[in-house]
Amino acid sequence: METPRLIQIIEDNKSFAIGIRNVLEIEGYRVRVDHEGVAGLAFARSGIPDLVILDLMLPDMDGYRVLRALRDAGGLMPVLILSARTEEADKILGFRTGADDYVTKPFSLMELLARVGALLRRGKHQIDPAWAKDGVVRVGDDVEINLRQRVVRRGGQPVTLAPKQFDLLVALAARQGEVLSRGDILKEVWGYRHEVVSRTVDTHILELRKKLEVDAADPQLIVTVRRTGYRLAMGPTAAETRLPNVRMVESRSA
Repeated sequence: METPRLIQIIEDNKSFAIGIRNVLEIEGYRVRVDHEGVAGLAFARSGIPDLVILDLMLPDMDGYRVLRALRDAGGLMPVLILSARTEEADKILGFRTGADDYVTKPFSLMELLARVGALLRRGKHQIDPAWAKDGVVRVGDDVEINLRQRVVRRGGQPVTLAPKQFDLLVALAARQGEVLSRGDILKEVWGYRHEVVSRTVDTHILELRKKLEVDAADPQLIVTVRRTGYRLAMGPTAAETRLPNVRMVESRSA
Protein backbone atom coordinates (compact mmCIF):
# COMPACT_ATOMS: atom_id res chain seq x y z
CA MET A 1 0.00 0.00 0.00
CA GLU A 2 1.28 3.46 -0.92
CA THR A 3 2.35 5.65 2.00
CA PRO A 4 0.03 8.68 2.45
CA ARG A 5 1.52 12.00 1.37
CA LEU A 6 2.99 14.14 4.14
CA ILE A 7 1.85 17.76 4.39
CA GLN A 8 3.68 20.22 6.63
CA ILE A 9 1.77 23.18 8.07
CA ILE A 10 3.80 26.18 9.27
CA GLU A 11 1.25 28.32 11.12
CA ASP A 12 1.50 30.14 14.46
CA ASN A 13 -2.25 30.14 15.20
CA LYS A 14 -2.51 26.80 16.96
CA SER A 15 -6.29 26.36 16.85
CA PHE A 16 -6.35 27.33 13.18
CA ALA A 17 -3.55 24.87 12.38
CA ILE A 18 -5.30 22.08 14.27
CA GLY A 19 -8.48 22.69 12.29
CA ILE A 20 -6.64 22.38 8.97
CA ARG A 21 -4.74 19.36 10.24
CA ASN A 22 -7.96 17.57 11.15
CA VAL A 23 -9.47 18.19 7.72
CA LEU A 24 -6.33 16.98 5.92
CA GLU A 25 -6.07 13.87 8.08
CA ILE A 26 -9.71 13.02 7.37
CA GLU A 27 -8.77 13.14 3.68
CA GLY A 28 -6.03 10.58 4.32
CA TYR A 29 -2.95 12.79 4.44
CA ARG A 30 -0.24 12.63 7.08
CA VAL A 31 0.28 16.05 8.67
CA ARG A 32 3.03 17.75 10.65
CA VAL A 33 2.50 21.15 12.27
CA ASP A 34 5.17 23.71 13.17
CA HIS A 35 4.25 26.97 14.89
CA GLU A 36 7.50 28.88 14.23
CA GLY A 37 9.39 29.67 11.06
CA VAL A 38 12.83 28.45 12.15
CA ALA A 39 11.59 25.03 13.24
CA GLY A 40 9.37 24.73 10.19
CA LEU A 41 12.19 25.64 7.84
CA ALA A 42 14.53 23.10 9.44
CA PHE A 43 12.05 20.28 8.81
CA ALA A 44 11.12 21.46 5.31
CA ARG A 45 14.81 21.57 4.37
CA SER A 46 15.03 17.85 5.12
CA GLY A 47 13.02 17.24 1.97
CA ILE A 48 10.56 14.98 3.80
CA PRO A 49 7.31 16.94 3.24
CA ASP A 50 5.47 16.39 -0.03
CA LEU A 51 3.86 19.81 0.34
CA VAL A 52 4.21 22.80 2.68
CA ILE A 53 1.33 25.06 3.74
CA LEU A 54 2.97 28.29 4.90
CA ASP A 55 1.63 31.29 6.81
CA LEU A 56 3.38 34.60 6.17
CA MET A 57 3.00 36.23 9.59
CA LEU A 58 5.08 34.02 11.85
CA PRO A 59 6.39 35.15 15.25
CA ASP A 60 10.10 34.56 14.69
CA MET A 61 10.70 34.60 10.94
CA ASP A 62 8.69 36.16 8.13
CA GLY A 63 7.10 33.59 5.85
CA TYR A 64 8.75 35.09 2.77
CA ARG A 65 12.14 34.52 4.40
CA VAL A 66 11.21 30.93 5.19
CA LEU A 67 10.21 30.34 1.58
CA ARG A 68 13.28 32.05 0.13
CA ALA A 69 15.61 30.08 2.41
CA LEU A 70 13.85 26.83 1.49
CA ARG A 71 14.22 27.46 -2.25
CA ASP A 72 17.83 28.61 -1.84
CA ALA A 73 18.53 25.31 -0.06
CA GLY A 74 17.17 23.40 -3.06
CA GLY A 75 13.74 22.55 -1.66
CA LEU A 76 11.54 21.57 -4.61
CA MET A 77 8.30 20.52 -2.92
CA PRO A 78 5.26 22.65 -3.72
CA VAL A 79 4.52 25.45 -1.25
CA LEU A 80 1.03 26.88 -0.72
CA ILE A 81 0.93 30.22 1.07
CA LEU A 82 -2.09 30.58 3.36
CA SER A 83 -2.30 34.17 4.55
CA ALA A 84 -4.58 37.00 5.65
CA ARG A 85 -2.60 39.34 3.40
CA THR A 86 -4.89 40.00 0.45
CA GLU A 87 -3.00 42.67 -1.50
CA GLU A 88 -1.98 41.65 -5.00
CA ALA A 89 1.56 42.89 -4.28
CA ASP A 90 1.83 40.30 -1.48
CA LYS A 91 0.68 37.55 -3.83
CA ILE A 92 3.09 38.57 -6.58
CA LEU A 93 5.96 38.64 -4.07
CA GLY A 94 4.95 35.18 -2.90
CA PHE A 95 5.06 33.78 -6.41
CA ARG A 96 8.35 35.50 -7.18
CA THR A 97 9.85 34.09 -3.99
CA GLY A 98 8.92 30.57 -5.06
CA ALA A 99 5.35 29.85 -3.95
CA ASP A 100 3.24 27.54 -6.10
CA ASP A 101 -0.13 28.81 -4.91
CA TYR A 102 -1.56 31.54 -2.67
CA VAL A 103 -4.83 31.27 -0.73
CA THR A 104 -6.21 34.17 1.32
CA LYS A 105 -8.02 33.87 4.63
CA PRO A 106 -10.91 33.29 5.07
CA PHE A 107 -11.24 30.45 2.60
CA SER A 108 -13.39 27.45 1.77
CA LEU A 109 -12.08 24.12 3.07
CA MET A 110 -13.21 22.48 -0.17
CA GLU A 111 -11.19 25.01 -2.13
CA LEU A 112 -8.14 24.37 0.05
CA LEU A 113 -8.44 20.61 -0.49
CA ALA A 114 -8.77 21.15 -4.23
CA ARG A 115 -5.65 23.31 -4.29
CA VAL A 116 -3.70 20.82 -2.19
CA GLY A 117 -4.74 17.97 -4.48
CA ALA A 118 -3.77 19.95 -7.58
CA LEU A 119 -0.31 20.72 -6.19
CA LEU A 120 0.31 17.11 -5.21
CA ARG A 121 -0.60 16.05 -8.75
CA ARG A 122 2.02 18.36 -10.24
CA GLY A 123 3.99 15.28 -11.36
CA LYS A 124 1.14 14.33 -13.66
CA HIS A 125 3.26 15.00 -16.74
CA GLN A 126 4.73 11.77 -18.10
CA ILE A 127 8.48 11.51 -17.66
CA ASP A 128 8.90 9.82 -21.06
CA PRO A 129 6.32 11.38 -23.40
CA ALA A 130 6.55 10.85 -27.14
CA TRP A 131 7.85 14.38 -27.65
CA ALA A 132 10.87 13.90 -25.34
CA LYS A 133 13.52 11.35 -26.25
CA ASP A 134 14.56 9.38 -23.14
CA GLY A 135 12.79 11.95 -20.95
CA VAL A 136 14.86 14.86 -22.27
CA VAL A 137 13.71 17.72 -24.50
CA ARG A 138 15.87 20.48 -25.98
CA VAL A 139 14.50 23.96 -26.47
CA GLY A 140 16.10 26.65 -28.60
CA ASP A 141 19.86 26.60 -28.96
CA ASP A 142 21.05 25.73 -25.47
CA VAL A 143 18.21 24.85 -23.08
CA GLU A 144 17.68 21.23 -22.01
CA ILE A 145 14.81 19.91 -19.87
CA ASN A 146 15.34 16.59 -18.08
CA LEU A 147 11.85 15.37 -17.12
CA ARG A 148 13.05 12.41 -15.07
CA GLN A 149 15.36 14.47 -12.87
CA ARG A 150 13.23 17.66 -13.03
CA VAL A 151 16.38 19.55 -13.97
CA VAL A 152 16.81 22.36 -16.51
CA ARG A 153 20.18 23.30 -17.99
CA ARG A 154 21.18 26.28 -20.06
CA GLY A 155 24.46 26.03 -21.89
CA GLY A 156 25.18 22.89 -19.88
CA GLN A 157 24.78 24.67 -16.54
CA PRO A 158 21.87 23.84 -14.19
CA VAL A 159 19.22 26.53 -13.77
CA THR A 160 17.32 26.69 -10.47
CA LEU A 161 13.57 26.79 -11.07
CA ALA A 162 10.72 26.77 -8.57
CA PRO A 163 8.43 23.73 -9.02
CA LYS A 164 5.68 25.70 -10.74
CA GLN A 165 8.22 27.37 -13.04
CA PHE A 166 9.42 23.92 -14.09
CA ASP A 167 5.86 22.67 -14.64
CA LEU A 168 5.04 25.75 -16.70
CA LEU A 169 8.11 25.21 -18.89
CA VAL A 170 7.16 21.54 -19.39
CA ALA A 171 3.58 22.47 -20.31
CA LEU A 172 4.89 24.86 -22.97
CA ALA A 173 7.41 22.32 -24.26
CA ALA A 174 4.68 19.68 -24.56
CA ARG A 175 2.96 21.85 -27.18
CA GLN A 176 6.06 21.66 -29.40
CA GLY A 177 5.95 25.29 -30.49
CA GLU A 178 2.20 25.70 -30.59
CA VAL A 179 0.42 28.39 -28.59
CA LEU A 180 -0.79 27.66 -25.06
CA SER A 181 -3.42 30.10 -23.80
CA ARG A 182 -3.34 31.58 -20.31
CA GLY A 183 -6.51 29.67 -19.43
CA ASP A 184 -5.00 26.36 -20.54
CA ILE A 185 -1.82 27.13 -18.61
CA LEU A 186 -3.83 27.70 -15.42
CA LYS A 187 -5.70 24.45 -15.94
CA GLU A 188 -2.67 22.32 -16.87
CA VAL A 189 -0.11 23.77 -14.47
CA TRP A 190 -2.23 24.80 -11.49
CA GLY A 191 -4.90 22.14 -11.93
CA TYR A 192 -7.99 24.35 -11.89
CA ARG A 193 -9.64 27.06 -13.96
CA HIS A 194 -9.88 29.83 -11.36
CA GLU A 195 -7.07 32.37 -11.70
CA VAL A 196 -5.18 32.93 -8.46
CA VAL A 197 -4.47 36.56 -9.28
CA SER A 198 -4.80 38.40 -12.55
CA ARG A 199 -1.08 38.22 -13.38
CA THR A 200 -0.19 34.75 -12.10
CA VAL A 201 0.79 33.31 -15.48
CA ASP A 202 2.51 36.48 -16.69
CA THR A 203 4.55 36.69 -13.48
CA HIS A 204 5.81 33.11 -13.84
CA ILE A 205 6.62 33.70 -17.51
CA LEU A 206 8.62 36.80 -16.55
CA GLU A 207 10.63 34.84 -14.00
CA LEU A 208 11.31 32.04 -16.52
CA ARG A 209 12.54 34.57 -19.05
CA LYS A 210 14.93 36.11 -16.53
CA LYS A 211 16.49 32.67 -16.00
CA LEU A 212 16.45 31.28 -19.55
CA GLU A 213 16.58 34.15 -22.04
CA VAL A 214 19.74 35.91 -23.17
CA ASP A 215 17.80 39.17 -22.88
CA ALA A 216 14.56 38.92 -20.89
CA ALA A 217 13.42 42.25 -22.33
CA ASP A 218 13.67 40.83 -25.86
CA PRO A 219 12.55 37.19 -25.44
CA GLN A 220 13.42 34.79 -28.24
CA LEU A 221 12.72 31.52 -26.41
CA ILE A 222 9.40 32.13 -24.61
CA VAL A 223 7.37 34.11 -27.12
CA THR A 224 4.23 36.12 -26.38
CA VAL A 225 1.37 35.58 -28.83
CA ARG A 226 -0.67 38.73 -28.56
CA ARG A 227 -4.08 38.37 -26.87
CA THR A 228 -3.69 34.59 -26.88
CA GLY A 229 -0.91 33.19 -24.71
CA TYR A 230 2.65 31.91 -25.05
CA ARG A 231 4.69 29.44 -27.05
CA LEU A 232 8.24 28.09 -27.01
CA ALA A 233 10.63 28.55 -29.91
CA MET A 234 11.64 24.89 -30.07
CA GLY A 235 14.47 25.18 -32.59
CA PRO A 236 15.00 25.05 -36.38
CA THR A 237 12.95 21.88 -36.97
CA ALA A 238 10.00 23.13 -34.93
CA ALA A 239 10.28 26.53 -36.56
CA GLU A 240 9.94 25.03 -40.04
CA THR A 241 6.87 22.97 -39.15
CA ARG A 242 5.08 25.14 -36.59
CA LEU A 243 5.77 28.80 -37.22
CA PRO A 244 3.50 29.27 -40.26
CA ASN A 245 0.48 28.30 -38.17
CA VAL A 246 1.63 30.40 -35.23
CA ARG A 247 2.14 33.47 -37.43
CA MET A 248 -1.38 33.05 -38.74
CA VAL A 249 -2.71 33.15 -35.18
CA GLU A 250 -0.60 36.20 -34.39
CA SER A 251 -1.84 38.08 -37.44
CA ARG A 252 -5.47 37.35 -36.55
CA SER A 253 -4.92 38.55 -32.99
CA ALA A 254 -3.25 41.79 -34.02
